[in-house]
Parts: sequence; structure tokens; C-alpha cells
Amino acid sequence: MHGLFITATDTGAGKTFVTAGLARQWRRQRRPFRVCKPVATGAEKDWSEDTRCLAEAAGDPDLRAITPYTFAAAAAPPVAARLAGISLRLEDLAAAVRRRTADGNAILVEGVGGLLCPLTEHETVADLATELALPLIVVTRRSLGTLNHTLLTVEAAQRRNLRLTGIVVTATTPVQGVAEETVIEELQSRLDVPLLAVLPYQANADGGEMAALQTVDWWQLAQ
Repeated sequence: MHGLFITATDTGAGKTFVTAGLARQWRRQRRPFRVCKPVATGAEKDWSEDTRCLAEAAGDPDLRAITPYTFAAAAAPPVAARLAGISLRLEDLAAAVRRRTADGNAILVEGVGGLLCPLTEHETVADLATELALPLIVVTRRSLGTLNHTLLTVEAAQRRNLRLTGIVVTATTPVQGVAEETVIEELQSRLDVPLLAVLPYQANADGGEMAALQTVDWWQLAQ
């Protein structure tokens, strides 16, 4: 199995935006791939907005295959599953991802929340990343606290011997203040993994690919 696992420092950092951008790039390049976000919470009208966004980007209408475990409650997956009378198991989530690669396709896997977000009653997103053994991309939001959140996530990934490939920084709001203006330089001086891309703020982001993402050979990283 080859592909990329996209995680983040926290919720709302831009995982879906980045994953969708990679999907559009691979689709334009006619790469054989699938997308998968094995679990999503806070879903309205049966499917989460994240799942719909990934489906549109990949040109794949099979929402149930993209996200086989979807819950209405806006809570951590084990809590949302418990409220729905379901118990999530790591082996089931990993199997859902592997089914997407059964025909030899590469896979873009989007996690939920941050790297240490609870995923089952006993395991986290990091445990799923370990199980799948895919190269890991960490998405971090350009804001006050970015240094701490990013360095903690990198440290957690490295302690678990995850295949950490690099960092993507997203500006989810306009850059303002000295902390946000200098954070890229500070990250570069403190990280021992590549800073792959820095995505500028888009006032009306429509899911289109960012030029910054197009400068990286993501297909090569997925091998």
C-alpha cells in the first residue's frame, strides 16, 4: 500500500483543504488513487462536509466508501460512536482504508482532529497512522501557538517512529501580528523535518488547488 496520511496539530487546521488539493492534483495528473476519511463526526444530513469535499475533489461519488463511519455528534469519535450505540475498533478502520487500495490504487487518508485525537476507546489517530505505515503529513494552522502545537505534534510522531514526511502550514485567517509574521522562519529553524508548503490566506476559498501545493511532487512522496 502506498499513499499519504494527512493529520494535523488540531481541529480546523486545514486537513481537508490540503487533502482535497492533493486529490485534485493527482486527478489532474491522472494518477490511480482513492481518498478515505475513515471516520467523521459532526455530520449533518448523513455525511460530513469533509467527506463531500473529498468526494468532489477526487471525482468519487461513493461517500460511504470514503467515510464508512459517520456520526452526527460533534465530539471525539469514541464519544460520538458511543452516543450512536457503536464501538469503534482500530482494525475495522484500518480495513476500511485498505479496501480502498484493493485494486492497486494509492490512497490519501485524512485523519480526524489532531494526531493524538482519541479514535477508539483506547487508541488515537496516531495508532491508525502506525497501523497503516503511510508517510505522514502534518498540517498546522498559522496562528498564535503554532510553534508549540507543531513541535509537540512532531515530537509525538517521532517518538512513535511514524514516517513523518513534512509539514504544511495553512493561513486560515489573514496573517497579522509579529507571531504569525515570523512563525515560518521560526519553524524552519526548529524543525528537523521539511516544511513542504506554506498556504496563504484565501478570503473565498473554493477548494481549488493552491499554487504552493503544486510545487511539491506529492506522488513521489507517496511512494
